[in-house]
Amino acid sequence: MRKILLIALLVGFVAYAGLNLAESVTPYVSIAEARASANSVQVKGLLDKNFAPQQSCDEFTFSLQDEDTGETLRVKFDGVKPDQFDEAYHIVAVGKFDSSDDSFHAKKLLIKCPSKYEGQKPQ
Repeated sequence: MRKILLIALLVGFVAYAGLNLAESVTPYVSIAEARASANSVQVKGLLDKNFAPQQSCDEFTFSLQDEDTGETLRVKFDGVKPDQFDEAYHIVAVGKFDSSDDSFHAKKLLIKCPSKYEGQKPQ
């Protein structure tokens, strides 16, 4: 009886952990794929220089540009502009696309700056 209970608890724990892990995984996608997805995704791009970032009282808005296709995506982030945003090389926005206002609503931003050691690489 104890073995059955132990096995049932173990199976239940593995199933619970698997479901939580599946929900927390957010894949990297292109801008076109982000527009088509109903799930939370990660979009990587460059800062679009043709759209000036704007900060309202509780929302930061900017535009990402796909490095390969040049396609752009307006991103609305609930929060303030990240510290090193202006020095960013790549920006990763994590969230969902909202077709009602044609923008990507990010719950998290990851700022990727160029390495300070890049200029010191041996030739």
